[in-house]
Amino acid sequence: MTDEIREAVPKIEELLKERQFHELRSMMTAFEPADAAMIFDLIDEEYIPILFRILPKESAADCFVEMDSETQKTLITAFSDKELSAVISDLFVDDTVDIIEEMPANVVKRILLHADPQKRKEINEILNYPKDSTGTIMTTEFVDLKASMTAEDVFRHIRKTGLTKETVYTCYVTDSGRHLIGVVTVKDILTAKDENATVGDLMDEQVISVNTLDDKEETARAMSRYDLMAIPVVDNENRLVGIVTYDDAMDIIESGDTEDIEIMAAITPTDRPYLKTSIFDTWKKRIPWLLLLMVSATFTSRILQHFEDSLTSSAAMAALIAFIPMLMDTGGNAGGQVSVTVIRGLSLDEIKMGDIFRILWKELRVAVLCGITLAVVNFGKMMLIDRVSMPAAFVVSITLVAVVIIAKLVGATLPILAKRIGFDPAVMASPFITTIVDALSLLVYFNVAKLIIRG
Repeated sequence: MTDEIREAVPKIEELLKERQFHELRSMMTAFEPADAAMIFDLIDEEYIPILFRILPKESAADCFVEMDSETQKTLITAFSDKELSAVISDLFVDDTVDIIEEMPANVVKRILLHADPQKRKEINEILNYPKDSTGTIMTTEFVDLKASMTAEDVFRHIRKTGLTKETVYTCYVTDSGRHLIGVVTVKDILTAKDENATVGDLMDEQVISVNTLDDKEETARAMSRYDLMAIPVVDNENRLVGIVTYDDAMDIIESGDTEDIEIMAAITPTDRPYLKTSIFDTWKKRIPWLLLLMVSATFTSRILQHFEDSLTSSAAMAALIAFIPMLMDTGGNAGGQVSVTVIRGLSLDEIKMGDIFRILWKELRVAVLCGITLAVVNFGKMMLIDRVSMPAAFVVSITLVAVVIIAKLVGATLPILAKRIGFDPAVMASPFITTIVDALSLLVYFNVAKLIIRG
């Protein structure tokens, strides 16, 4: 579908130039909102407001939600007050909050100014929750029922209010104090054998819920774990204040995974698409990490300087310099393998702090097997292909075993310790682990060399 959309862009731009709006409307109506939004992200900026005004009213808001923040900002700037008010009124509260969080202050002020008073109040309440909490991603537009309702009461209530709710399939049951007491689906009500059964008779009292202050990624994982289309959000007194739907959960999981990947690659995370991020902004995201890693790598240089006299004192020792890159690369790769595994386990709650000794014991055994395998192959290569002396081959091979063991243990330990003290485990991924392992590898290498060759 992506290729089809890209191929459609030149045709759409041509129709816009020729002002063939009727044909454009028919063409855009054929696309799903998410696909139409991709077209807006690809066409020239000057055409964005014109094309949006061509969309049918019933699909315009859905398309607007799917656009990236830069395209949304372009449209909001171009909207008249009436157009902005119309779009905002068709958005769900959580979608409006998502848009607001990406906009500069002047745009936010204009959005809030043109939201109706009730929606503005709900938006401000959500914005007051701590960053990354479940309260910031929930919607307050849900169907709530009373235990005394009959099936007829329920469907009358849904018909009356359902158009403004994000989902009507899953309904939540509250008491007079809005405390969450149960959950019931439309299927439960439709298939009830007793036509006179009330919601209280049909509801499930074992409700899986989350708190407004829970981490939003934990909430998204809970929905995935229990296969929920929506999950209720309660306050500290178990009052129902909102729900999180599966589409928001998917966005959170995708955003979290992207952020972890960027951090693991030593890049400050950004929400903007790569092709729409300026060169200067990209530089700002990357240079702090590169500077930090460059400075930390000076430890490696200091170690080399410390052993400089030993390295140049004999031909055998000098020959070992050629194998330093191989040892350092192997250590970085070994540490990276285990760190990625541990970080993923931590993010999925498969690994806890208390598992650290089990993990270290497992990785130690894996490291020994990997190290010995690499050492044997390397020893044969050095003797048959590199034609080095047997002591030199022993030095490199023994060091290789030690380096792999060190790298595996460091790669397993650092992410868990980072999680323990409150840092994102992804920070302790390949770049930092590689720097630490490089320094330790050189220390082991040169000390083993001094012991065997000069001993």
